[in-house]
Amino acid sequence: MYLRKALLVLERLAIGLAALGALIVVVQTVWISYGVFMRYVVGKPDGTVTEATALLLFPAALLGLAFALKEDAYPKVSFLLDALSERGRRIMTAINLCLMIVVGLFFSIAGVEATLRAYASGTASEILLWPRYLFWLPGAAALVVFTAYAFVRLLVELSSSPTSRD
Repeated sequence: MYLRKALLVLERLAIGLAALGALIVVVQTVWISYGVFMRYVVGKPDGTVTEATALLLFPAALLGLAFALKEDAYPKVSFLLDALSERGRRIMTAINLCLMIVVGLFFSIAGVEATLRAYASGTASEILLWPRYLFWLPGAAALVVFTAYAFVRLLVELSSSPTSRD
């Protein structure tokens, strides 16, 4: 029961983070379009466009990780899974989730550490002068949610019987 509630909370977080990632992509699109307009129509390039879109690329790339796992949208060799028995598929799913947890844990630690160091140092972006930790924070949060979600999914996979799985 607690696993299902945790799963539901993490799935909602995954949707929220993916929506934030989509919003960042919209902001990047508008900002880049503005930069192109300023450069080629007005003739005065905006110096902030390149840095802003580069800095926003990191969080945008990570915010959809948990949502992709929720939607089972990661690439896989399905014909091999289809050839396995139910037990074999469950074992392969568990192994896959374990690998995701290990990789997610590594990057979660690195992302959180980078966020904390950027916050402690007070560094800012070179042109925009925005605090760097604001760019690390969404990515670190996304990595932590992804890792927690993969862990809960693994626990659900291991605790459910083959016929009771959704």
